[in-house]
Amino acid sequence: MLADLASLQSVRKLASDFRANHEHLHLLVNNAGVIIGNRRTTVDGLEETFVVNYLSHFMLTNLLLDLLKRSAPSRIVNVTSAAHFSGTMDFEDLQEERRYGASKSYAQSKLAQVLFAHELAKRLEGTGVSVNSAHPGAVRTHWGDEGGLLGIGVRMARPFMASPEKGARTPLYVATSPEVEGVSGKYFSNMKETRSSKESYDDGDAKRLWDLSLKLSGLE
Repeated sequence: MLADLASLQSVRKLASDFRANHEHLHLLVNNAGVIIGNRRTTVDGLEETFVVNYLSHFMLTNLLLDLLKRSAPSRIVNVTSAAHFSGTMDFEDLQEERRYGASKSYAQSKLAQVLFAHELAKRLEGTGVSVNSAHPGAVRTHWGDEGGLLGIGVRMARPFMASPEKGARTPLYVATSPEVEGVSGKYFSNMKETRSSKESYDDGDAKRLWDLSLKLSGLE
């Protein structure tokens, strides 16, 4: 099934199409990421990096959550990035209308993913559904092609990056390993549980982001 994660209508259709053909869902891996040199908005009028990297995942997960609960034990994996360590949630300019930067926008979207997993893990306690974040490392894909000046640096560094196969190891470990069964709300890197950024444990920010995301995605 195909979907344009820069369109909330397309994400909603994806969830509807899946639900029409499947009664169960055991594993959902939210793995999409872009970095864009110049600010762009989606068909919904929202900043594109925020939507593709985070809001579309938030929306799809919530639209499929009852199927995941019905299929428990089941798992949700948010493929994030160590870039979230430099991210901050600018709630006064979440869509970066006043000041946009490719690295800033990317880091904020990845922090949003980790905060989302943190909040959702609390809401899913006792359901048999786990949600965790996974950092795949710097992976040799077409990520960064639209990153402006930063993208030039990314392309120069590609020969030294991990292959997609190696980059998939940590997300696959979190998605399938018996060792992770029942573990929820954690952050993994190099196939090991580790601490995410200090900001990612902020309960107030996680709740505020959740409420704003419900409104922005039309799920409120």
